[in-house]
Amino acid sequence: MQAQQSIESIAPAVLPESVASPHAELDTEYNIIGAISFSHLLNDMIQSLILAIYPVLKGDFHLNFGQIGLITLTYQLTASLLQPMVGMVTDKKPMPFSLPVGMGFTLCGLLLLSVAPTFPVLLVAAALVGTGSSVFHPESSRVARMASGGRHGLAQSLFQVGGNAGSSLGPLLAAWIIVPHGRGSVAWFALAALLAIGVLLQVSRWYAAQHGTRGKKREGHGETLRLTPGKIAMSISILGLLVFSKYFYLASISSYYTFYLIHKFGVSVQNAQTHLFVFLFAVAAGSLIGGPIGDRIGRKWVIWVSILGVAPFTLMLPYVNLLWTGVLTVVIGLILASAFSAILVYAQELIPGRVGMVSGLFFGFAFGMGGIGAAVLGHVADARGIDFVYHLCAFLPLIGVITVLLPNLERRRLAKA
Repeated sequence: MQAQQSIESIAPAVLPESVASPHAELDTEYNIIGAISFSHLLNDMIQSLILAIYPVLKGDFHLNFGQIGLITLTYQLTASLLQPMVGMVTDKKPMPFSLPVGMGFTLCGLLLLSVAPTFPVLLVAAALVGTGSSVFHPESSRVARMASGGRHGLAQSLFQVGGNAGSSLGPLLAAWIIVPHGRGSVAWFALAALLAIGVLLQVSRWYAAQHGTRGKKREGHGETLRLTPGKIAMSISILGLLVFSKYFYLASISSYYTFYLIHKFGVSVQNAQTHLFVFLFAVAAGSLIGGPIGDRIGRKWVIWVSILGVAPFTLMLPYVNLLWTGVLTVVIGLILASAFSAILVYAQELIPGRVGMVSGLFFGFAFGMGGIGAAVLGHVADARGIDFVYHLCAFLPLIGVITVLLPNLERRRLAKA
């Protein structure tokens, strides 16, 4: 409801698909983008440990798939529900030093995870990590846009690739460190959180210095095009459905891929986590593609290809052997990951001046869909078996056909010119 009111309360203007000339005069500050991307890597690496150590938690607490899904739901919902609110608040009153504060929540959740004595305490730890994520993402996405010099797609892709690379490292580090040494070894990753806090303090100082002068210009609206509030609302709804299809499908792999491989092919836990790392690494690589291509050819076409284009491979996945399962998941990760940067920048251009709210809304919705997907699919796995989950989710990318209903912002800009 709040997002809808925000849509209706603003002037119905959108940014052009390509870079507006006022921004093009600004330099892209790669050092700041690199710092915020590195912080994103550390943040999401820590968060991904929750997913990566599910087999360890399952054994320690004797959990079923439904309880595993509840852990993900708790983490994802604290992130998804708070992120839009954080974004809306910081749109009105930016809070540069909220970045290290958010990482502090993640640090506390990580330490509690390493010593949690009961399942409810484990859920509290997951909630703290999710809260850290909800504070981190809206403002860090704003920093990436401020430092982009008008190359918004590139900046969001570089920011996103840091997070996805961190997510891919979680399973690998879990296999090397946590599985051999036990859940208590999770506490060692507090060093990564402390490093991230140090980096974010420097980024926050740059952000605070930029906000009053060049920062406002970097978030400027540039050339505008007219769309009705109804058209904007419809476009945001379509983007939401596309995010649903993407993250519901990703939940099937990030939460249950290791169990699927162990059940279907009899691989070891460490082998399964290595396969999960390869998939998540492909996601990280794919996230670098969508933004720069969208800057050149238009976001809509990137969104179209990355969601609908992955459908043939998801439909084949449940029927192939272990080798081709690995190959197909890499292809799926590469293609599907290119969507989010394009979706996020497209939405920011639909609602100019609301970078924090839009970033929080879409990051939050993405995490929420991942959490709900994990919980729902956990119950499906308990009731029908883990194989059925992958047969069911294979059809989700077909939702990408609705991309045809999105307005072509690049065509509108050229028509106006």
